[in-house]
Amino acid sequence: MRIDPWASQQSTDYARLRNEFGIQAFDPETVPEPSALMQRGVIFGQRGFDLVARAIRRGEPFGVLTGLMPSGPMHLGHKLVMDQVIWYQRLGADVTITVADVEAWATRNMSLEKAREYAERYYLPYYLALGLEPKGAQIYFQSKRASVKDLSWKLGRKVNWSTMEAIYGFGGTTNMAHAVAPLVQVGDILHVQLPENGGPRPVVVPVGVDQDPHIRLTRDLAQANRTFNVQPHKDDKLGDVLGVFVKTDEKVEAWLAAAKAALEKIGYSDLKLNAPYKALYIPSGSAADVPAVDEALAQLEMRKGAFGFLPPAATYHRFMQGLQGGKMSSSKPESHISLEDSPDEAAKKMGAAMTGGRETAEEQRRLGGRAEECMVYETYVYHLVPEQKELAKLYEDCKSGRMLCGECKGIAKEKIRAFMKDVHEKKAAREHLVKEIVREA
Repeated sequence: MRIDPWASQQSTDYARLRNEFGIQAFDPETVPEPSALMQRGVIFGQRGFDLVARAIRRGEPFGVLTGLMPSGPMHLGHKLVMDQVIWYQRLGADVTITVADVEAWATRNMSLEKAREYAERYYLPYYLALGLEPKGAQIYFQSKRASVKDLSWKLGRKVNWSTMEAIYGFGGTTNMAHAVAPLVQVGDILHVQLPENGGPRPVVVPVGVDQDPHIRLTRDLAQANRTFNVQPHKDDKLGDVLGVFVKTDEKVEAWLAAAKAALEKIGYSDLKLNAPYKALYIPSGSAADVPAVDEALAQLEMRKGAFGFLPPAATYHRFMQGLQGGKMSSSKPESHISLEDSPDEAAKKMGAAMTGGRETAEEQRRLGGRAEECMVYETYVYHLVPEQKELAKLYEDCKSGRMLCGECKGIAKEKIRAFMKDVHEKKAAREHLVKEIVREA
């Protein structure tokens, strides 16, 4: 099984995807006051989220990063990502958003000019309308940010073609611009931890599971370019310890001495040097200490001019289905509600959406509706009903047969009209802020 980030169809067998690719289940209890998307299981998996959750609980710096590849008007499927970004921002995260114009050019034959036009017209004003705040946030274009391209080139030394073949399925017909595009994404994700961008800190990237290959590659390259490796270790004399190992053969003793000083500053006093093994042991340390130790060492590496990237975290969300079932697609207007749609247009699409209703009203009153198969109910879950009690009542009224699909669609049409009216008003009021949030370099 392989995940293709550019494929038109993706597997929605989330249990199998978790098992085959080592994605861990997401536990909403790891964060205080989890979002509705977390509580409802829309966010179903994660990699490395413990670092971000720890930062949130402690009120420590952390970041959230996402990207957009302009391919048509922004729709509710795209809104799903921004809802997550805005939630993190309200918890104190710094926000970085990349416009993937280089990737769009390499994989979809879209010009850089067209990508910019689409981003500035169809996406960025709506991000602000949905609640993104300019303070502490930045949006940039891949083609304009030299540090991203430089970093992708430098980090690319640690990956070979066979690895890219295994992750992405590249072969003899893959053009080289396409092959390089994932490395540019690595640069996107990791450059926010460069000294000029705030240095090493936990960063979360909310994605659909189709983007997991990029996350795996980035996490691997972040670790491959580190000077230190931190892991539980069993020493012949000391027993179970936390081991700090130097991964280079140059200036080993100087690196160990610097690590010892850095860890003493954060409270570790029982440190044991083992220079022949290029190791520093923490007898009182355990797996629970890894995040604090690794972050202190990442800061040290960066201060000394080395890469000190913490592996980025990721959360994975379920895909919204199209209004008629199947895949939601920017190229199929009937499959989605675009934020460009008028309130009446959006309501008309909602009225035509596929439901989980029975063949007849009598049968539905007797057997109940199938909310799990209903695109109207899915839109409630993802976007239109933030209150859990209201959602539960809609679900029970459907399943019990008390409410038929016509009545339910009527409720949904009014909710989507109100939402679209509100977002259009906020877009008109805030779109002038786009110039404050876009960085040209």
